[in-house]
Amino acid sequence: MIKKKVNKGVIEVDLTGSQGNAFYLMGLASQLSKKMGLDKDEIIAEMRSGNYENLIKVFDRHFGNLVVLYR
Repeated sequence: MIKKKVNKGVIEVDLTGSQGNAFYLMGLASQLSKKMGLDKDEIIAEMRSGNYENLIKVFDRHFGNLVVLYR
């Protein structure tokens, strides 16, 4: 049996679904920050400092190498 190659380590988030919820993204940011040794409080505060588009940009800047966001 031939299996499709799985891109390990990359998380996909559909922003149009329930995972696009701001609280879900902040929770994921919190989890990833902890695993990466980053200051989660600083990142979450920056995510909250603007509108939803700001939240997405901040999330992508910090975790874009691990998480693919799509609409």
